[in-house]
Formats: sequence, structure tokens, C-alpha cells
Amino acid sequence: MPAPMFTVLGDSFAQGRGDPAPGGGYLGWVPRVAAALGIPPSRVRNLGEHGATTQTVVDRQLALATAARSRLVGITVGGNDLVSDYSRPRFEDNLAAIFEALAVPGTVAFTITFPDIPGRLPIPPGLRDLLRERFDAANAYIRPLAARLGMPCFDLAHADGTDDPSLWNPDGIHPSPRGYEAVAEGFVTLLRAGGGEGAPARGNSEAMAFGP
Repeated sequence: MPAPMFTVLGDSFAQGRGDPAPGGGYLGWVPRVAAALGIPPSRVRNLGEHGATTQTVVDRQLALATAARSRLVGITVGGNDLVSDYSRPRFEDNLAAIFEALAVPGTVAFTITFPDIPGRLPIPPGLRDLLRERFDAANAYIRPLAARLGMPCFDLAHADGTDDPSLWNPDGIHPSPRGYEAVAEGFVTLLRAGGGEGAPARGNSEAMAFGP
């Protein structure tokens, strides 16, 4: 495989779970973003793993991603930390380590905030409130961290229409195919616009021209 131009790290949201591919596996937002930016499938490497936490990314994915030296890097991870393996200091330290390792000159690293997943889960109100506090705190950490590092950040938490049931699978956690399409469109719009609030810094703007 030639060196990847586009590398993705993360969990089942990166993997595309909930959007089955015709030949097996999953589609998700990654191939849609690549196609829109003219990046051939042979130059895409998706390291996303079902059940991955930020610690999983640090332990198993980060070294592979940094070694690839891709021009474009997507990072979508943390939901599993927030719902099942929560330590706020570890979560924040890991995200900082991941972002700082990948938001380097010559690379555009981008990320996303969390939508209201707790609001779609069939859980007791007290637990829903607790999880919402975690998700809100995570988003409040991600936004300034990404901005400081010059990382485009798709603020899905504040995007219009995220409460549309057709965008989500019945599990309430993973997007539907239509939902992944919407996420891909959000990422592509953000990247083509130069990153918006978290625009690329440190000379990264030259990496915005993608394609073979």
C-alpha cells in the first residue's frame, strides 16, 4: 500500500459502524470525505476500532499515525471514555497528547465535538444528566484545545438537525448512513473553508490542497 495521504484514528465512529458496506465491513464518513477531496481509497488508512478509548488510540494507533506522516488526519474518539471508562484527567491528557502529536506543520489534523448521545439512550434520568455533564465538559475541553493547535473542529454538538431520528441508528449511538453522509459533508465544508474557527496554523494551509 502506498503511503496514506489520509489517516483516521478513533473508535466505532471512525470505523463507520452502523453503515454497512456492500462487500462487508463499514462505510461511514471516512470514504465519503476522501472521495469528496479526491483522495483515492488506496491512500486512505482507517485505524478506527470498535470500543476504542482515548487510551486505545494512545497505545495502539498514535504511533502508526505519526509514522505515516499523512497530509490529512481525522481524529474522532472519546465517546467510550465518557460512557464506560471515565477518568476526566486521563481523557483530557490523552486527547492533548493525540492532538499535539498530529497537529504539526505539513498536516491538517481535524476533529469533532460530541452530539447529545445521552439524550437518545434509554437510561434513567439521573444517569442521563450525569452523562450529559461529561459530554458537555468534553466539548468544552475539545473546542479550545483544537483552536489552540490550529485544528479544524466540526462542532457537531451545535450543528442543526442532529435531533433528527433519521440520522441515527436504533442504538442511539451510531449514525445511520444518512447521518454519516451529513457528518462527511460537515467535515468537507469545514476543510474546504480553511477550518473555520480552528483554522490550520503553523504553515498547515498548504496541506489543504488534497488529491493524488
